Amino acid sequence: MKNYYEILEVNEHASEEIIEKAYKVLVKKYHPDLYAGEDKLYAEQKTRDINEAFKILSDSFLREQYDSEMQKDKMMNYTKKQQEVNKQTNKNFINKQNRTIENKKYDKQQKSNNYQVGSIKNIIDIVKEIFKNRKKIKDIEKIDVFSLVLTIVILVILGIVLWFVPFTNGWMRQLLFENPIFQIIGRLFGK
Repeated sequence: MKNYYEILEVNEHASEEIIEKAYKVLVKKYHPDLYAGEDKLYAEQKTRDINEAFKILSDSFLREQYDSEMQKDKMMNYTKKQQEVNKQTNKNFINKQNRTIENKKYDKQQKSNNYQVGSIKNIIDIVKEIFKNRKKIKDIEKIDVFSLVLTIVILVILGIVLWFVPFTNGWMRQLLFENPIFQIIGRLFGK
């Protein structure tokens, strides 16, 4: 649908006087006698469009009908654009969901391969990994080795502190000398 307001270069809320002035200016500007060759053909077409636009917009009844048609056309264009936006939004949402599912699968796989730094489970898992497959020692990250060493140092320091605190000394002696596991470890290193 042609936009007669754009053809006459006026606002949609322009008064009849402004429309008439714009019509007169544009008819003079694009009069076919002022042009030659292809420009003359363009000027003739432009003049026909200007006359058609003025005919519709100068008559109040035709202008009202035209404005209502323009509103319907705008609403249809708006609806089409909204549908396109909705389709694109739905595609983006579906793609985002698929990426989220893939990321969750990847994260779950990574969590099964990673350890929590500084936890006892981490130490046990590292030791199991070392003994289970010695070729994969390169895969163990430096942070894992650091966490293992740090945990052992903290446990040794904690044991020393507990040994010298008077009310835990008896408990530490009982743990170290009467516990069968520590007795076996002591025999291994005692010989």
